[in-house]
Amino acid sequence: MVELLAKESLLGYLADMLSSFTKIESYAISFRAKKGVWRKIRFNNLDILSFMSFCEAVGEAYRLVFYKRIADICLFILGIFPDYAERDYRYPFSGEVRPQIQGRLRISPADYEKEGPKFYKLAAEHQSARELDLSDVFSALHGNFQKARKPLNFIAEHYLKYKRHGFFT
Repeated sequence: MVELLAKESLLGYLADMLSSFTKIESYAISFRAKKGVWRKIRFNNLDILSFMSFCEAVGEAYRLVFYKRIADICLFILGIFPDYAERDYRYPFSGEVRPQIQGRLRISPADYEKEGPKFYKLAAEHQSARELDLSDVFSALHGNFQKARKPLNFIAEHYLKYKRHGFFT
């Protein structure tokens, strides 16, 4: 972990990533579903499923932003709020998986574990990441996703200990 955090570019990236979650923005996009029928999609920039959908809808040239944000959400949730990922997916006492509610899909902690490295890899391979000199950072996060969580877990346990439980209630 020390070797990973010794990379100045990676440490700077993690600091920027954390600061991107200081204020969660909500958005609404209106679109024409068919003639005379308009629909509105609401989402926020912590909504991994919406970002996955948008990622599929945009051209390859624009996907880096989505790849990066999806991977960052996974790392942030598992690093700072690992208990939220589990609590949102399973009932705390029985351990049973919570039922799906129409219009709201649940993501398991294992899904966050799988999607984070996957999207960091996609980001590392994206042409824009090479142009922005971020490929090495994304590759390091892809290959060391578990290790990258540990300093975030430390921050959460030691500096957000009493405050973080109210964020998702």
